[in-house]
This record gives sequence, structure tokens and C-alpha cells, in this order.
Amino acid sequence: MWLRVELLKSIWHAFTALDVDQRGKVSKSQLKVLSHSLCTVMKVPHDPVALEEHFKDDNKGPLSNQGYMPYLNTFILDKVREDFDVMEFNKMCWTLCYKKNLGNKHLLISDDDGFKVWCIFNFLSEEKYPLVIITEEIEYFLRKLWEAMGSRWSEEKFSDYKMQLNTKSNRLSAWELIELVGMGYFSKGMNSHTLSMGINEVFQELILDVLKQGYMMKKGHKRKNWTERWFVLRPSSVSYYVCEDLLEKKGDIILDRGCCVESLPDKEGKKCLFIIKCTDKSFEISVSDKKKKQEWIQAIQTCIQLLRLGLPSPHREARLRRRELRQRQQAEEDELTERMKRLQAASESKQRQLEDMRKKMEETAAQAAAEEHRRKATQLDLQDRYKLDLEREKMVRQQMEEQVAQKSSELEQYLQRVRELEDMYHRLQEALEDERQAKQDEEAMHQVQARLLEEETAKRAELEQIHLQQQRALCQTEAEKQELVAERLAKERDLQAAMLQLDRLEKERQGALEQYQEVSRKLERAANKTKTWKDKVTKHEGLVRLIQPGDKGPQRITNWGPASFTDAELELRKKLWQARKDQGQ
Repeated sequence: MWLRVELLKSIWHAFTALDVDQRGKVSKSQLKVLSHSLCTVMKVPHDPVALEEHFKDDNKGPLSNQGYMPYLNTFILDKVREDFDVMEFNKMCWTLCYKKNLGNKHLLISDDDGFKVWCIFNFLSEEKYPLVIITEEIEYFLRKLWEAMGSRWSEEKFSDYKMQLNTKSNRLSAWELIELVGMGYFSKGMNSHTLSMGINEVFQELILDVLKQGYMMKKGHKRKNWTERWFVLRPSSVSYYVCEDLLEKKGDIILDRGCCVESLPDKEGKKCLFIIKCTDKSFEISVSDKKKKQEWIQAIQTCIQLLRLGLPSPHREARLRRRELRQRQQAEEDELTERMKRLQAASESKQRQLEDMRKKMEETAAQAAAEEHRRKATQLDLQDRYKLDLEREKMVRQQMEEQVAQKSSELEQYLQRVRELEDMYHRLQEALEDERQAKQDEEAMHQVQARLLEEETAKRAELEQIHLQQQRALCQTEAEKQELVAERLAKERDLQAAMLQLDRLEKERQGALEQYQEVSRKLERAANKTKTWKDKVTKHEGLVRLIQPGDKGPQRITNWGPASFTDAELELRKKLWQARKDQGQ
């Protein structure tokens, strides 16, 4: 899956390079050339007829990348196998796009180094288009580059550069990253050869999956002689070459889940030995010192462990972890932002409430000031009108002071009534809760009554059935009289038992009715209590008007259906049955 994603990144660069007007569209002739080049490099059979058929409705004019993407996926990427040269594919896409974007810019690095930085950008960039690399990945790449060059990382300088990025969009394109490395912003004082070697080492680790490399001695399988080879460790293999230019490969050690690596004691004049055991063959290797031996053993063990766990190479796994961490941090930031918005909205609501309260207080103060102004005007008028009557003026002044005291007393009473009203609200809620509980008890009693009514209906039907059976027994011949007498006696006993059962059910019904009446009285008391508190609230506020339930009297339990009859009808049927019984004897 990662292969297709990385292939699409390189193809995107090539496609945008062909988009001269930057409108997201490329002509059909250019798409034909691009498709043929992709098929050639990726060893996919090219079908020009399929391209014509795919765009048959648009024979003239440019074609959008949205229209080209289905063709690319269906006719090229779906047919790709992993036996093609990915570097050659990247070289082709790089050739199509780098001249347009870099142009005549004078860089300290060569085009080959620029291509390697471009590949590293595609590896570290986000999987969104247009492709960009964020600050964290830029720092990760630069740190690795500085480690490869053997230089000390300058945290202060990168912090200054990060501040400059924040003024932009906090991210870079591929060409901006190449300019950052090629212009020597972070590599002042270093020669271009050291920078090129550092880029090459990071390229080999991230892109070519080279985890470790170096010279070691290997024991031959046939002649058993020791030969120096340049070893290159990748996630699934250890390749060895004649020298470090990698031109002549001598063999591969394929790593799988069954492989293991072990340390060996010194022998045959060789020190620092270890062995790589594979399924079909083992390889004895000697290094120059114990530190390198431990490093190689640990690196190979790490690769085998990753193969056993089914995980990608370490730097790919680290890239996935960094992305997951950023996604979690982004989710946490979004959640924090949403929470801050809710808190801000609540704060604004509280602020509006405080503003409303302030306005009300100002209105009250204005009314009090107006009242005071009117009072003073009245006093002045009284002084002007009744200058000669000093006694009356004193009385008026005394009355005004009493009014002020009365207003203060009324204000205290009003505050007391407000507190009492709040207490009444709490009690009203308790009364409503009692009323709701009483209604639930009433509903439970209704269910009990319904169950008893069903049982009574069943027993009445059974009694009617017994009575019909007795009538049919009386119509039989006289010869079966003795047998019928015994059967009748048994039926009478059953009838008596049924009557006792009916009486018991009647008593249970009466008990349920009494419980229902008790629940009704509780409901009525709760309703009266609610009504009392409502009347008190209405008296203080004049605003509360609640609808209270009416009184419910005890209801008579009735039975409906084919076997239903009243108590009088039951008594009449008993008498008829007794008369027929006497006649039969």
C-alpha cells in the first residue's frame, strides 16, 4: 500500500510540471507521453487505445487530473509489480519537473543531490495534495543530515528559522526544501563535498533502506578462506560487495523469521566473530573490534525481530509513529479548542446576564433618583406654598421619613418573600415528586386489578363449563344414574372447590380494591398538598397556575365477555341448578 502512495507522490510532481497554466489540467498529447513513459519505466504494457477510449468524450482541449487519476489507477498502477527499478521511475519524474521549478538557481549541491533531497521530501511529506513537509519532519531530516556530517545541531538557529516559517504556513514544498539545503542556510562553513556525503547517507538510510554498512571479513563456503567485503544491511537482507562503490555484488544473505545471529569465540586467528544462521546456509563474519561486532549483531537482530512482527523498517515505523502522534495531538488540540469555545460561550452568556443585572440595577437606581427628585420637588413646593405653617411642614417631613422607612421595610419584606418563594419552589418540587410516585403506585394497582380480573374471568368460565357438564349428565339414561350420582358428587366437590376459589379471588379483589383506595387517598393527599403549595405560590407571585388532577373515586371492577354475569344472575343460576338437582334425586 505504501508503494502506491509514494508512486503517486512522484507522479504528482511530474503532472504538475506539465500543468503550464497551473489550472490543474494537462493536454491529451502530454498525458500520452507521460503515460507511455510511466509504462516503460514500470514495465507495464502500454495500451494507447485505452487512453483514447477513456477520454473519447474530450478529443480536444485540456483534460483534468481528476479524469486522469481513474485511468492511472486502472491501467497503470493496478498492473504494477515490484520487479521494476523504483529509482529509475523517480529519476524520470524528477527529470520532468526539476528544471521548471529550480530553473537557474545557483545551489551549493549538485542535481544528483537535489534529486536525493527530492526523494527524501516525498518520503517525509504529508499524504495530502499539494505535497508539503511540516516543521517536525523538516527538523527530523536536518537532524539526520547534521548527524551524518558529524556536526553539532544548532537548536537556536533552527528555532529562529521556525519563527520565520510560522509567519508563512509552517510548511515547505519540495523545491523550498531543496533551496533550504542548497543555499547553505544551516551549513555555513562546510564544504559541498561534506554536505553531499551527508545527503547521500540520509538518502541511503531513508530511501534505500540501508540500516548499516561497512567493511567486514567473510569466510567462504567452498575454499574456507577469509575475504574482505563491503556489507550493506537492509530490513530483509544483508548484501556484500567487492568495495563500497556497490558496482560488483558478490551475494545476498536473505533474512527471514527463521534466521538468527550469534556471537562466536575467536578461532583460526580471527577475532570478533559472529555467525548468521539461515534456513539453508550459515555465514561466519569477522569485524575489526568488539564495538562494531555488537553494533552489527544488534542491527541484524532488530531486522529479524521486525520481520517476525511483520513491521516495516525502523525509519518507516518511526514515520508512522510520528504521524500518529501528530494526529493525536491535533485531535487533542481540536478537542481543547472546542472546549474553549464552549467555555467562552458560557462566559459570554454569564457576561450578558451580568450586563442585564447591571442594567436593571441602573434602572432601579434611576427610578430611585427620580423618586428622590420628585420628593425634593414636593418638599420645595410645600415649603414655598406653606411658609407660614411650620407645624404642617414638620408633619409632612415626618410623613416622608415614615414613607422612606416603610419602603425600606417593604424592600426587606420583598427579599424575605423571595427567599420564602425559593423555599416554596423546592417544596413544590418535592410535592410534585410525591404526586408522581403516587401515580406510579396507582398504575401498579391497576395492573394488579387487571390480573385479578383475568383470573376471575377464567374461574367463571371454568364454573360455567362444570355447570354445563352437569346438565348434560342429568340428561343421560336412568341406567347410568348410580354412576352419574358418584360423578355428580365429584363434580359437586369440584364446584365447591371452585366456589371457594371464587370466594378467595373475591377477597383478593376486595383487598386490591382497598389498596387502590389507600393509594387514591395518598394521591388525593399529595394533590391537596400540591394544591396548598400552589396556592401559596400563587398568593406570593400571582404567576403559578398548575393544573391538578381531579378526585378519583373507587371504581367498580367489571367483567366483559361471553361468560360474564352479575351477582343477582349468579344467585338465580345457583337456585335453578339446586332445583334440578333436587328433581334428579
